[in-house]
Amino acid sequence: MRQPVRSTAVLAAGALLALTLGGCVSTPASGGPGTSATSGAAPSGSITVFAAASLQRTFTTLGHDFEQAHPGTTVTSSFAGSSDLVSQIRNGAPADVIASADQATTAELGKQRLASGSPRDFATNTLEIAVAPGNPHHIRGLADLDDPGVQLVTCAAPVPCGAATLAVERSSGVDLHPVSEEQSVTDVLGKVRSGQADAGIVYRTDVQGAGRDVTGVPFAAADDAVNTYPISVLRDAANPVLARSFTSYVLSSAGQRTLRDAGFGKP
Repeated sequence: MRQPVRSTAVLAAGALLALTLGGCVSTPASGGPGTSATSGAAPSGSITVFAAASLQRTFTTLGHDFEQAHPGTTVTSSFAGSSDLVSQIRNGAPADVIASADQATTAELGKQRLASGSPRDFATNTLEIAVAPGNPHHIRGLADLDDPGVQLVTCAAPVPCGAATLAVERSSGVDLHPVSEEQSVTDVLGKVRSGQADAGIVYRTDVQGAGRDVTGVPFAAADDAVNTYPISVLRDAANPVLARSFTSYVLSSAGQRTLRDAGFGKP
């Protein structure tokens, strides 16, 4: 017996029905409910960035540039010594991103599950001696800082620049005797700029940023204590999407160019 043959009209009707049903399937619109973070929707809202004191000038610029590139966003930055920033976060201070001046500081946040994901290294920095313009005490290296007639200021040991200072002391064999130990590198620089100290051990980026207010004295042992700067989104970030977007901007070619211009090295 011959099998019945479907007519062309029936097949066409079936195809038309399938197309009609397919057109009724709902697809989330861009930026609407169900849109993923990778849908290309523009970031919006505001974030608070905690950043090391040595990043103040650079991250102020990065925050402004990010806002210009992403209208409708606001980046508020708070600067202090990295150890102080960690203490604030532990005590519940609201922040979305932290950029510290050493890996150990951010690692502590990871151990306490206060950071989200793995930190990303974005810059490096080394120490330099800052003195009054013209270098009136004729300081040429670390050994000259041990002169009793030189009022030296350094960072305190818990601060990344203080830990780096201790490292170069050990590697060089020079025993320093600062008259004051500060909680941030900007405080050290401030005392040199104001004449309250004859010399201070800061980062080379601080010397570059100070312009004519200070003279920088490089020293070889600085290469024995290179600080690597990591950035991380915090676990309790109020705006994690925008926080990740800002972090990506810091790591982008534009962000890296701003950091290089400020004197930071590659991570």
